[in-house]
Amino acid sequence: MAQCVAAGEKPEFLFWVGCAGSFDDRAKKITKAFVKILNKAGVSFAVLGAEESCTGDPAKRAGNEFLFQMQAMTNIEVMNAYEITKVVTTCPHCFNTLKNEYPELGGNYDVIHHTQLLKQLLEDQKITVEGGTFQGKRITYHDPCYLGRANQIYEAPREIIQKLDAELVEMKSCKSRGLCCGAGGAQMFKEAEKGDKEINIERTEQALETTPDYVAAACPFCNTMMSDGVKNKEMEGKIPVLDIAELIATAEDL
Repeated sequence: MAQCVAAGEKPEFLFWVGCAGSFDDRAKKITKAFVKILNKAGVSFAVLGAEESCTGDPAKRAGNEFLFQMQAMTNIEVMNAYEITKVVTTCPHCFNTLKNEYPELGGNYDVIHHTQLLKQLLEDQKITVEGGTFQGKRITYHDPCYLGRANQIYEAPREIIQKLDAELVEMKSCKSRGLCCGAGGAQMFKEAEKGDKEINIERTEQALETTPDYVAAACPFCNTMMSDGVKNKEMEGKIPVLDIAELIATAEDL
């Protein structure tokens, strides 16, 4: 973004990469897939790079409101200095925080999730995915909590899967009754309490009940938890867990 401003350019979108998309080796693949699609579709975007910090979501969910506001204010100052208006992110946690919690601290942006933008690009025929790698494949989709129940975004990811000419098979707990993968609320960063079963195993079992060829996710945290669940069931390598962006990038052969 700094280079764009220095060159007198104003990108349409700020792509908020997020901590997972920047540092987690698995989530980096999602970031790269999404960027390839944006470039293919000719979308004007930029990133903050080293100027981007954590949105503060984990701190807030863990109960440290003071740290959250410190992190949020730092980000808002940077974004407002660049006169950011539109933000897209691959992380529902970042999406929810930027969209719903930054406004009261002075950060007012038009924030969309990457599945919403990808759906729009498909509808505008900026990208095409029909008849590709996933034609006729069974794909089950896991609803991220902060995308689904928190923001009522259920259809965009599903419409994309159907545009792949794939068969969308729903789990018994889906949409408004979706089951958490177990990573939200800062649970990603702590050991689980004692119990009979990890929640991500329960969710993975629901996914495997649909006998899918692929498990689709739209959140880097969910991707990790579902991948761990598939590995626990010794199905790693047989049933890939892929982000919606990765599905499109693979279908487009990017």
